[in-house]
Amino acid sequence: AVGFVTGRAGNFLRSIEEQWKTLMFFCDVGSGGRNKDYEKLAIFGTVRGRRGAELLVLSAVETKVPGYFDRFRDEVIPRDKGKDESGTWGTDTMTFQDDELSYALGKQGGTRKKLEKSSGAIVQYVGHNALFSGTRTQRKRAREYMKWLFEQLEGPVYVDGWQERDDCTVIEVPADCIGYVTGARRAALGGIEEDWGVLMFFMNRRSERGRAEELIICGPQRARRGAELKVMSSVETKSPGTFTRGVREKTSSEKGFDTDRMIFKDDELSYALGKEGSTRKKLEGAAGAILQYVGHVAFIAGTQKERRRAKEYVTWLLAQRRGSVTIHNISSRDDSTEMHVPENCKGWVTGNRGSELRRMEAESGTYIFMALDERGEERLIIFCHDAGSKSAPKGRMAAERLVNEMIQEKLRDDGGRGGGGRDSRSPSRGRRDSRDRR
Repeated sequence: AVGFVTGRAGNFLRSIEEQWKTLMFFCDVGSGGRNKDYEKLAIFGTVRGRRGAELLVLSAVETKVPGYFDRFRDEVIPRDKGKDESGTWGTDTMTFQDDELSYALGKQGGTRKKLEKSSGAIVQYVGHNALFSGTRTQRKRAREYMKWLFEQLEGPVYVDGWQERDDCTVIEVPADCIGYVTGARRAALGGIEEDWGVLMFFMNRRSERGRAEELIICGPQRARRGAELKVMSSVETKSPGTFTRGVREKTSSEKGFDTDRMIFKDDELSYALGKEGSTRKKLEGAAGAILQYVGHVAFIAGTQKERRRAKEYVTWLLAQRRGSVTIHNISSRDDSTEMHVPENCKGWVTGNRGSELRRMEAESGTYIFMALDERGEERLIIFCHDAGSKSAPKGRMAAERLVNEMIQEKLRDDGGRGGGGRDSRSPSRGRRDSRDRR
């Protein structure tokens, strides 16, 4: 199984290292010679990283050499017990029958992944064994979520006492919207689960069929809120007013996680949404907040800093329809990069109707536009909560590299047309100045 675990040119091992942030290699341990039947694989990293990588390797080995895990079960399961910050780290197990395994795994491992993300535990299947590794709370949640999944095969499931739990949100969905929210073969609900890393199912007591049903969302607070707002948006599309009737604008003073609301006018909504929701997703990603439109109401969830940032981005977006936007005190912000683009490059950098800016935004996960400063001078500003790095494909530094590439391309083109030495040098001087000003 060594070659199988390593993969072609070491690719499988490298992918595990990347996924779990570990360092892995085959090695000799001690002075003893090599055993022809086994190779020792060393895994370095945090308790969680090592465990995730180890179980993934064991799962792969078990497919190649069935029954292998049983030989080392008693050595693997108690490993690193209590060795995390909480002192409760451990591993629980369950055993599946053949038909149960495929259900617990889901299409392309989707069910396993959502259980892992929603519970916070490492969930891995080694042969017919399910292993849950994490803190005591994480393991308990993973086992409960798995139990609820299998109970659904027998009939409706109702989670008693969900109001007292800190890992559940329940939302009422009108009976005529249930099919729309669920989608064909559960595609819509499954998509939300995958996007937000939550577990969701409709729960009702057998005697309550026919009225609005309660949809339970299990997972971390932020993920639950994101999924809840997406469901609210879908319901509002099908049944306008369900969640927005009488709703007013709201700005919370809570510094931690909370939700603010903004109300759009008719013509503002489509502009703030963009084609297939592209503008909303762009602002959401750049701000680092959850931004969802439920009817004409924008729900903005996150920390106070994230919420303020998202509201500013939406406000600037809407202001651009009326003309140039003036933004003061850019130097005092921690979410912006200011670039002075040479005059003869501005049209090239922005593209036809802003097409090049949209391309660079999508590629780098940022929000970019031309804005005036206090003196009325125009410059390009890149907004994003993530500063990025020299090599990362996302963030402000990535966007800055893309803009600089566009500028260099334009200057090369202009210089190559025989515009004369003086003309081609002039923009370079402008570029040096822009770096000084930045």
